[in-house]
Amino acid sequence: MAIVEVTDKTFATDVESTGTGTVLVDFWAPWCGPCKMLAPILDEVSAELGDKLTIAKVNVDNNPESAGKFGIMGIPSLVVFKDGEMVSKMTGLQQKDQLIQWLKEYV
Repeated sequence: MAIVEVTDKTFATDVESTGTGTVLVDFWAPWCGPCKMLAPILDEVSAELGDKLTIAKVNVDNNPESAGKFGIMGIPSLVVFKDGEMVSKMTGLQQKDQLIQWLKEYV
């Protein structure tokens, strides 16, 4: 499954109202070095777990409402939503193996 861009306007529909399933939301910004390093890792995670979860990206510069709602203080921040509810959060650059291990609990 492709990685989807989510905005303040589409967050509720794309993430919170998905009904069932797991969504990994990447809160990032274009000027953030670790965020740029995380992007290809998320592509790999998507290739490996894409049939079990959706990966969504939220640009915090353009969508401050969503970032504020979930207490995002540092980026990159990764938030897992299961069946529309926030269940876990992790901040900072992560390696693929760490992410897959973390996500296995929710997919």
